[in-house]
Amino acid sequence: MMCTATQGRYRIRVSASYSVGEEPVSRHPLAKGASPEAIAAALLPGDRAEFFTEYEQALVAARESLDLTALFTMLEHWRRVAALQADPEVFRRVVRRAADLLTGEPSPANEPLEETRRKAGGI
Repeated sequence: MMCTATQGRYRIRVSASYSVGEEPVSRHPLAKGASPEAIAAALLPGDRAEFFTEYEQALVAARESLDLTALFTMLEHWRRVAALQADPEVFRRVVRRAADLLTGEPSPANEPLEETRRKAGGI
């Protein structure tokens, strides 16, 4: 949603992508607009701390700027990561495939996931 607001004598553009209201019962917890709680719950433990750090920083920035855009952008980024990580085996295969493509060499089957993620560009 995009609208124009007046602050003092200046007109500013304001946008928001999250809304509050009745949600369909069948809505997936990681669908667009997912709650921070649902996002954090689906993340791998190693990523959860980074999510909470970025979330806190985005909340502070939104409070200071009165602009929610960066907060919503950050939540959408982490929602997508959480959707990938919701099935750890699928995530492991995606990371391994990305690492293989980027390095031109197959990743060892017993390689720790964090090492494979590093080779895959940190995904």
